[in-house]
Amino acid sequence: MVKKLLSNTGIFFLNSLSLLPLSILYVLADGAYLVLYHAIRYRRKVVYENLHNAFPEKGPTEIEQIAKRYYKHLSCLMVEIIKMASISESELKRRFTFKNLHLINAYHERGQSTLICSAHYGNWEWGTLALGLNTSAVVYPIYKPVSNKAFGEWFKRIRSRFGNQLIPMRQTLRALTASKDIPTIFCFGNDQTPLREESTYWLNFLNQPTAILLGLEKIAVRTNRPVFYMRVRILKRGYYEVECVPLCLHPAQTKTYEITNLHVKYLEQIIKEEPAYWLWSHRRWKHKPQD
Repeated sequence: MVKKLLSNTGIFFLNSLSLLPLSILYVLADGAYLVLYHAIRYRRKVVYENLHNAFPEKGPTEIEQIAKRYYKHLSCLMVEIIKMASISESELKRRFTFKNLHLINAYHERGQSTLICSAHYGNWEWGTLALGLNTSAVVYPIYKPVSNKAFGEWFKRIRSRFGNQLIPMRQTLRALTASKDIPTIFCFGNDQTPLREESTYWLNFLNQPTAILLGLEKIAVRTNRPVFYMRVRILKRGYYEVECVPLCLHPAQTKTYEITNLHVKYLEQIIKEEPAYWLWSHRRWKHKPQD
């Protein structure tokens, strides 16, 4: 009962906070950066360890610069996610634009479905929310449910405000079958960490053996739906552009692991070019091959 009351109070506070303009929320984000990085040192050990392992060629000063830029981005990301509860369609379209989306929409106009691959890079939450406003197809973001039921429902509600149909990861195949007669976009995160017992395929990603989920490739090959990568670029604070990059247009003709290798290497390239905008506080390498 107490947990539910605290959760509902927290949700009321977040909804109220979201009504503030982003200009004020970004002032709060600047304060949050000081708290996260300097005061409570939120997961600093994890962030620095991940950065050192990913970029062994970089010295301590450069690693520190990337880490500070990451925490500033994380602070902005937090308030941008809160803003999703009330952001208008027009403001989201103005702040999150698409490049080459017509390549994807051309399939939908012919009644075909597509698959999209993305990562925890930039603002992935705004990306899937904005995608639903810019395509005629039904957008199905695939997600991992959070343990807190009340906050889980709140996240689901704000993520689906503009028509997106969120699908828990375990129900992906069921949703594919149920929606087979309409044009859809199923959105996969290619940097999710598999469960230990599902860590069956490993790649060298950012200089470390990394377990990779195979769900995207399996579904792409089975359905022969073209795969596009959503490459996010940060233009300035609060403004993003996504380039829809054709990754594999004929999945049924590929070799085993070919699609997986493609999207992992592409994400690695993106991170190396602009490392501060990936989710470094995530414990991505908690499983090891010898486990």
